Amino acid sequence: MNFLFVHQFFPGQYLHLVRHLQAEGHNVVFVTQRRGREIPGVRTLEYLPLPPSGAISPHLQEMEMGAMNGLAVARLCEGLKREGFNPDIMIGHCGWGEVLFVKDVWPSTPLLGYFEFFYRVAGSDLDFDPEFPPVSFDPTRIRTRNTINLLSLEAADWGQTPTEWQRAQYPAIHRDRISVIHEGIDTDLVRPEPTARLWLRGGASFGVGDEVITYSARNLEPYRGFHIFMRALSKVLEKRPNARAIIVGSDGVSYGRMPDNAANWREYMLSELEGRLDMRRVHFVGWLTYPQYLAVLQISSAHVYLTYPFVLSWSLLEAMAAGCAVIGSRTPPVEEAVDGRNAYLVDFFDVDEISDRICSVLRDRAGSARVRAKAREHVLAHYDLKTVCLPAHLELIRRLTGGAAAPARRLTGGAAAPRRRARRVAAARQPVPV
Repeated sequence: MNFLFVHQFFPGQYLHLVRHLQAEGHNVVFVTQRRGREIPGVRTLEYLPLPPSGAISPHLQEMEMGAMNGLAVARLCEGLKREGFNPDIMIGHCGWGEVLFVKDVWPSTPLLGYFEFFYRVAGSDLDFDPEFPPVSFDPTRIRTRNTINLLSLEAADWGQTPTEWQRAQYPAIHRDRISVIHEGIDTDLVRPEPTARLWLRGGASFGVGDEVITYSARNLEPYRGFHIFMRALSKVLEKRPNARAIIVGSDGVSYGRMPDNAANWREYMLSELEGRLDMRRVHFVGWLTYPQYLAVLQISSAHVYLTYPFVLSWSLLEAMAAGCAVIGSRTPPVEEAVDGRNAYLVDFFDVDEISDRICSVLRDRAGSARVRAKAREHVLAHYDLKTVCLPAHLELIRRLTGGAAAPARRLTGGAAAPRRRARRVAAARQPVPV
């Protein structure tokens, strides 16, 4: 079969799916803006969006950029069509307008859209944290920001999103056409490892027996509770003289804004907490290779995951799969995966509760063993790549293509076909395209 994927940050959420399809012998073409990355056997085509006019209402800036992205992708697709490439299915992210016009190139080809987030004026991320509100909170602009989302809902034949909470953010009239299928966690790779050891620059190393607090985010910023974590950490280090903190993440911003009076949020919080942190025991490690990142999770004594009501990070589920004792914020995206038995729930804003919970986990590692085990069990049952998520994704593709894309008998890497019960767990939550 011919597959066309579209995502400006190749490979985005499609890494596992694309690898599997390529390994099964399908012809996969991936359209993206990202340069310098590739998956062997996958044809990658880069597009350059047309520049925006610069003379348009702020309410329409995202829409104009989305249209420029969509037009650039459509022109590239027209070239593919002239070459003789005709996809059996098109799969792409709907957040940046890239897939708005692909059905104009191939009208009869099904389009499966990835719907990541629908912005809400109230009850979601924008009004959650009074300490750091949006620079200019304009409900009218927030509503028009969803224009690409709404046009994509009309353009796509079907939608996919990774969590029930993300699906629930979309208008009720559209939810029955959005399936909840997570990208999946490779639990063969992400697993507990009692012999794991992490080496830091300077020669320090840590293993499973050490008292290590871990925190991970793509960027260290308020959306992922970095400010709250740092305040709690200062209290923990006062009470636990042997504790160390390993903080994974860069100094950029993924979702919010930079602070007003500092170069980044790390410097902002270090300035606020000056004199209250023993910096000999706080290790900012930036971005790591994936094996190094896994080692951080595997040696963790207590892993903290805090988030606004927003897109759920893969890192929470990876931490659970690695057998971490997770302290997670009592916010809706987290509560979908955490029930209080497979991790500890805390109030996002309660620094004392968070620090006390971290300390209690550090004091009694043996007591958290059951929680760690249940964390991994939950990921295996609901988010495992090979037995739950990939089979559900392949089944959805099969339905959209009229049965042409039947799931392979064996999964990538030689794993056995998923047990029927595991497939029902995933399929039971899905609307059925007809």
